[in-house]
Amino acid sequence: MSGEYIIQARELQKHYKGGGIKALDGVSASIGKGEVVVVIGPSGSGKSTFLRCLNLLEVPTAGRILFEGVDITDKKADINLHRQKMGMVFQHFNLFPHMTILKNMTLAPMKLLHKTQADAEERALALLQRVGLADRAGAYPSQLSGGQKQRIAIVRALCMDPEVMLFDEPTSALDPEMVGEVLEVMKELAKDGMTMVVVTHEMGFAREVADRVIFMAEGLIVEEGKPEEIFSAPRQARTREFLAKVL
Repeated sequence: MSGEYIIQARELQKHYKGGGIKALDGVSASIGKGEVVVVIGPSGSGKSTFLRCLNLLEVPTAGRILFEGVDITDKKADINLHRQKMGMVFQHFNLFPHMTILKNMTLAPMKLLHKTQADAEERALALLQRVGLADRAGAYPSQLSGGQKQRIAIVRALCMDPEVMLFDEPTSALDPEMVGEVLEVMKELAKDGMTMVVVTHEMGFAREVADRVIFMAEGLIVEEGKPEEIFSAPRQARTREFLAKVL
């Protein structure tokens, strides 16, 4: 990791119902270029809200987000331009059901990056090859398993040549036997040096792949550190209590 931060979140707050619900209550975190940060914590802790604030899918009530040094919470910032550099993968695959896999993957690069169809298809087919799905380019989403759809969702995001990949519980909607094939693709991305922020319940993945683990509870970062520190010797009682239930 080079030491330069690609994303900096400063004192993020996200309130609902006029402040009655504080999904985020002053969260600050910095993500280094090439770093893999895994965010864990109980349901309702604010993990997904934090992740979705990073590319303003959720607009924070207060606080700032700097992406490559630009304050994207500033009204003058061109958020769509910055979003193109942040790939996002959700629990549910959000593939267009009426389009082939190849069309799903080439639509955004042609429309937003103004790539030619030939260039967009060449990149898409190379990525499909990489995740073992080159033979599915002409298939429709309904013809694929959940694990295949999620692998497609990941490489579809990669077609935009993002600088950061955000993953919001990418395996939680999958049957257990399909989880491994998706995590394998994510591990390969991490090995290639992709900057990643991953919200997940997969503790094995966090332990094996993360450079840093952030534990959240009740809208706050309770503790963060290297995986071995968090999983083997957590400092906070709340972290110990959570890990005792999930490990």
